[in-house]
Amino acid sequence: MDRLGNAVSTAAADVVTPERGIVRDLITLTKPRIISLLLVTTVCAMFAAQQGVPSGWLILWTVIGGYLSAGGANTINQYVDRDIDAVMGRTDRRPIVTGRIAARAALSFGVGLVIASALVLGFLTTWLAAGLSLVGVLLYVGLYTLWLKRTTIHNIVIGGAAGAIPPLVGWAAVTGDLAFGAVLLFAIVFVWTPPHFWALALMLERDYDEAGVPMLPVVYGEQATRAQVMLWSAVMFGTTLLPYAAGAGVIYLVGAVVLGLPFLWMAWKLWRGDRDRPWAAITFHYSLAYLALLFVVVAVDAAA
Repeated sequence: MDRLGNAVSTAAADVVTPERGIVRDLITLTKPRIISLLLVTTVCAMFAAQQGVPSGWLILWTVIGGYLSAGGANTINQYVDRDIDAVMGRTDRRPIVTGRIAARAALSFGVGLVIASALVLGFLTTWLAAGLSLVGVLLYVGLYTLWLKRTTIHNIVIGGAAGAIPPLVGWAAVTGDLAFGAVLLFAIVFVWTPPHFWALALMLERDYDEAGVPMLPVVYGEQATRAQVMLWSAVMFGTTLLPYAAGAGVIYLVGAVVLGLPFLWMAWKLWRGDRDRPWAAITFHYSLAYLALLFVVVAVDAAA
């Protein structure tokens, strides 16, 4: 009986595993880890727009719509970039590259997610939030993926606008319009993107070179890239102080300074050339925590 039970369990596992694999690969296409940071900026912007705690249902539908939108954009990005992904060690195991998900199926899945996002945000939050979300998809897929990424070192600077859209979506979901505070949150994410991504580019310079992607370190070298990380980190720090000048509270100011000074120090160490690649990794990983924590401070300050 034990052998029979084991045989039945094994057979059942064999039947379920392919389906689970497909679901896992579809989720992988959406890049959940990246989306989690976007959703933090979205939700915290909702607190800032509300100047308090927004409705739980509104947060839920905005998060669902935001995930669908970003997940669709990420999936379409991988469809377009499947040739580049195939030659980069960081991406050569992605579902489309390996053939676990057919390219056309992935494209259909991505487009479907974007459409679903527009419907969720439009009917359950505001149509401005839905429209802004679509703008973010168009910027990421059309401006960055299809054009800038393969043609210019400025791909991250200009294309960074796509990643800065989520705070606008969160703000619009609450108020149905945009205010100066929303623009400042957009600006913070926009100027955060270059030092964040160029630190990553320093770590992956060989991959980008082999793929023919004109990232800054590939075209102008590591020294120029380190200098740009330092420059944009300084610009970012200054930009994060603007919300206080526009009316944010002391909690925000203290948080922005406490979180921003270590970022500047890491960028300076990277610029100085001290153990280049380790400091690039340190700066990159800190930048992820930095943005999330900064927006949490935005929410706490607004709710206080």
